[in-house]
Amino acid sequence: MDNAELDRLLWTALTGEQACFALGADIGSGGARRFHPGIGPLAAVRDLSPESLADFAALTRAHGPLALMQPGEPVAIPGIECVKSALGVQLIFSGDAPALDAIAHAAQDPRVIPLGPQDHPEMLDLATLTQPGPFGTRTGELGDFWGLKEDGRLLAMAGQRTRTGNYIEISAVCAHPDARGRGLAGLLSRRVVAAILGEGRTPILHSYADNAAALSLYHKLGFVERAKVSLTIYAAGT
Repeated sequence: MDNAELDRLLWTALTGEQACFALGADIGSGGARRFHPGIGPLAAVRDLSPESLADFAALTRAHGPLALMQPGEPVAIPGIECVKSALGVQLIFSGDAPALDAIAHAAQDPRVIPLGPQDHPEMLDLATLTQPGPFGTRTGELGDFWGLKEDGRLLAMAGQRTRTGNYIEISAVCAHPDARGRGLAGLLSRRVVAAILGEGRTPILHSYADNAAALSLYHKLGFVERAKVSLTIYAAGT
C-alpha cells in the first residue's frame, strides 16, 4: 500500500493521469490544482506550505468555492473562509473469497450496462436528485460508469472518479428513490470493483463518517477503513 499516494490522492491525480482535467498550474507557484468546474469543486494542494496554501486561496478567489479532502483535521487557510467541514472515511478494497465471488457474478449480470456520453444528461439528473457527492456536467468523463435501466429510465449508477497509478476511486454510487431496497447500489459498485481489479489497480472509495448505511454496504463489498479524512469547503471572504 502506497500511503503517500493515498494521502495525496487528489494532488497525485490532478498532476498525473487526470492532469487534463486540472486548472491552476498558472496561479502562484503552482501549488494548488482543481478539477474543471464542469466536474466539480474538488481541489488539492501540493503540501501544507504557506506557498501552496496561498495558491489555493488565490485559486478560490479566481474560481469560487472549492473543496479540499485531506487526511486529519481541516486546514486553516489564510485569506479565505472555511464554509463547511465534515468528517469522512477513506476505505480500501481488501476483499476475501466470498467478496470476490460476488464481484465476479456482478460483472456478468446482463442488467448492468456501460454508460456513455449519450447518458450524461440523465446521469447528472440522477446525481442531482440523490446527491451522492460532487457531480457535474463532465464528471462522466473521468472514468467508466455503469448503470441499470428499466423502461428506458436510469434507475441506478456507479462509476470511477479519481485515478492514480495504483488506485481508482469508486464514486457516484446512487439509486433513484423508486428503486431503493433492491440491492442495485451494491450490484453496480461490485461491477466497478471488477473493472478496477481488471486493470490491476486497487479500488478505493470515500464516505461521510456518519453515513452508517453506506459504510455498512461498503464493508459488505469487502472494503475496510484506511484513514479518516476531512472534506472542507472554502470560499473567498466578503
